Amino acid sequence: MDSPHHDKPTFLERLGAILMREPEDREQLIELLHSSYERHLLDADALAMIEGALQMSELQARDVMVPRAQMDVIDISESPADFVPTVIETAHSRFPVIDGTKDKVLGILLAKDLLRYYAGEEFDVREMLRPAVFIPESKRLNVLLKEFRQNRNHIAIIVDEYGGVSGLVTIEDVLEQIVGDIEDEYDFDETEDNIVSQPDGRFRVKAQTEIDDFNTHFGTSFSDDDVDTVGGLVIGAFERVPKRGEEIVEGGMRFRVLRADSRRIHLLLVEPVATAE
Repeated sequence: MDSPHHDKPTFLERLGAILMREPEDREQLIELLHSSYERHLLDADALAMIEGALQMSELQARDVMVPRAQMDVIDISESPADFVPTVIETAHSRFPVIDGTKDKVLGILLAKDLLRYYAGEEFDVREMLRPAVFIPESKRLNVLLKEFRQNRNHIAIIVDEYGGVSGLVTIEDVLEQIVGDIEDEYDFDETEDNIVSQPDGRFRVKAQTEIDDFNTHFGTSFSDDDVDTVGGLVIGAFERVPKRGEEIVEGGMRFRVLRADSRRIHLLLVEPVATAE
């Protein structure tokens, strides 16, 4: 006579019980996701993206914005001949158009609308402007992403409690919190040393390297009174956040930017340079 009971629950039944258990809070949900990853139901990329999506509700626009000082803008008083080089150099698809100050954003100019200018058509920047969307610094990223999708908008101007412009955020900035940085040939292992020698005699240096450690390694004497890291030192030398490929000589060392985003430097290529007597 067959027994109405199973001798032991199968692995799939045990797994199903785990997955069907309703998490009581976010910590349990994260634990459940990691358990699924360990059982090869999720790969590492999927786990990271799900965690990123969950964490978005904890982040605000101010956490990912391009700060006011680093905003690339077009002044309404400029002619296309004046601002087109900036459009080409920065390669953005959208630009805030201001009236003399970044606190007076008139609208958004789409780079593709400049095709009319190149086609020789009559071109008036004011007529080309799209409405600018203004949001508070405290806007939650999950809400902002929903609004971006609903309104088919890709950029928002961030204002502080006094109505002044404090930065901007794009849909790419928000999505990056889910999918992470796009990797390139200069990505490095997080466990790798901060300063790594290259076969050609140069050095790859993480921007987070403390200036004191940098000085010890290279025998330099950079001050850490105003900044703590090599990245901060280089940004100070440029007086802005440099782009990938830019380089500068400071204190007898050449710093070339290998990886950077709109807010910070990630990786540098460093070499000593001979100074003229």
